[in-house]
Amino acid sequence: MLGAMPTGRERVETALRLEVADHPPVSAWGHDYDQEWAIDSLVAATVAKTRRFDFDFVKLQIRATCFAEAFGARWRYSGSADAEPVLESAPGAPGAFNPSPLRDQVEVLRRVVGELGSDVPVLQTVFSPGMVAWFLAERDLERLAQLLRPEDLARIADALAWFISESLEAGAAGIFYAINPLAGKQVIASAEYDRLYLPSDRQALVAAERGWFNMLHLCGPHVDPELIAKLPMHCVNWSTHDAGNPGLAEVRDRYRVAVAGGLHRQAAIDLTPDQVAAEAAQALTDTGARGHLLTPGCSTSPWHRAKPAALEALVRSARSPAPGYGRVSSETRRS
Repeated sequence: MLGAMPTGRERVETALRLEVADHPPVSAWGHDYDQEWAIDSLVAATVAKTRRFDFDFVKLQIRATCFAEAFGARWRYSGSADAEPVLESAPGAPGAFNPSPLRDQVEVLRRVVGELGSDVPVLQTVFSPGMVAWFLAERDLERLAQLLRPEDLARIADALAWFISESLEAGAAGIFYAINPLAGKQVIASAEYDRLYLPSDRQALVAAERGWFNMLHLCGPHVDPELIAKLPMHCVNWSTHDAGNPGLAEVRDRYRVAVAGGLHRQAAIDLTPDQVAAEAAQALTDTGARGHLLTPGCSTSPWHRAKPAALEALVRSARSPAPGYGRVSSETRRS
């Protein structure tokens, strides 16, 4: 009698061991700009897309502004599913911490986990302290540099540690820890990042150690891959399509870490299903599917513009053998 098919959790666990189950885990995520302002609507949208496309795991796509909102910034709904929130005011430096915006995101996660069950891991999105400070500075790097104080980053890190702990208690498998735009070597030199931002990253991430599936997201071009060694997690996600970024197999073999990506962030919006399938097949061929979670390299937003047929092609690609499927690279074999 044939055994049961692996669950999404089992596929992820296998990929994190740098192996491959019956097929690599597959997922995608993007902003539902018109759904993310209320708990009920965001839960419903997240569960619906996961079930429709049979994703193996969920990266919870919460409202990107919620972290800065918790420190006094204000955004409002743009009125359109196509547009991100509109900034009303940003204080620059963090004000008094108001946990309400983050409590809402914990509740979203709790309910998504309850709907999907333990076989589908759910990652809570967490912005790095430097990224939160960038939002508070109106996403202006010059203003950020003028206002930045280590004590402010430490305050933000404390709040993020609380948020991570609450999310894990609510059932998160781990976190999706995003660094943007400060992961780029053309934005900040590695030594300066280590001096200014790395201490607050580590302060926040102590709380994530109880998670079994933590993913580091390095956003933008020319990302600094050394952050992978400085902030060790179970998996790393970045866009291989952005200028100056390394390939998936290169990072997996160099750092002995699972990799998530291979698809352009807007592929499901801009490409035909056949083009998506070809892009996904090439990524899986490059990695042999081992230690590879097949996903976009970043958010596909706005999500409602993603073609269902393109997303279905992505999932089919993960579940169809490709040339080199299951191959072990020479570096992996020697390790």
